[in-house]
Amino acid sequence: MTKYKDIFYPVDDGLQLYARDYHPDGNSDGNRNSESVPVLCLHGLSRNSADFEPLATALDGKHRLVVAEQRGRGRSEWDTEYQRYHLLTYVQDMWQLLDHLKMDKVIIIGTSMGGLMGMLMANQCPERIAGMVINDVGPEVDPRGIGRIMGYLGKKGPVNNWVDAVEQTREMNAVCYPSYTEEQWLAMTRRLFRENAQGVPVLDYDPMISAPLTEDQKAASPSDPWALFKNLTGLPLLVLRGELSDLLSEACFLRMQSEQPELTAVEVPGVGHAPALDEEAAVSAIRHFLTQF
Repeated sequence: MTKYKDIFYPVDDGLQLYARDYHPDGNSDGNRNSESVPVLCLHGLSRNSADFEPLATALDGKHRLVVAEQRGRGRSEWDTEYQRYHLLTYVQDMWQLLDHLKMDKVIIIGTSMGGLMGMLMANQCPERIAGMVINDVGPEVDPRGIGRIMGYLGKKGPVNNWVDAVEQTREMNAVCYPSYTEEQWLAMTRRLFRENAQGVPVLDYDPMISAPLTEDQKAASPSDPWALFKNLTGLPLLVLRGELSDLLSEACFLRMQSEQPELTAVEVPGVGHAPALDEEAAVSAIRHFLTQF
């Protein structure tokens, strides 16, 4: 596994959040001692910083990766006020992370929810975003994928051991990764679960992260997601779609290309929502994209 430095930082409402800092030369002085623009990696709704381990390894230290962990996930603290589990809060947390690390400008790689966060960030402070990789999400979210995710998020019963945890992971995600081997299922499970004090695997997120999605959160959601996307004109963009995705429809994927003709669009074969960014097509596309910075 590629080495990284643990970053803990406070945010305005008192929580302490966490990020991994994969730095090519071993220091953490923001842009000042790095030739290339650093990369901010943003995970999906129920995921954590471990999701980007394969990509960090594949990029082999050629770029500084800061992999954030949103509140309520992984080593970031849980929020006692679950209503704050929404995009606008997460984005504000990310600006505070970048300020903490003295990073003036970053490239964003955002998976699912992380891609939506990236679009918001590029609209709020375009001068701080150099480019963006949007992984399997768009201005329109396919209700099939949302229904599938909401069907299990925070609702699965406890497991007793790692064998059970692997089976639960497979049950939740088999439709997305139909060709996964036992080794791949175990690797995914190890990224989704952690061991509690008794050594029993538990999902590594606060079950309440899904609560705001079932309530009226219109004030905390973009009123016109397509307007956000159209405002990205001039920003280097790479959009990835899993060939089997039930969250980013083919129609939305094509419209994104129509709205932003300069973007690079890559379909990752054989996987659904969302590409794990260890697939050859995804890694190759990201490597090529990053060469322009």
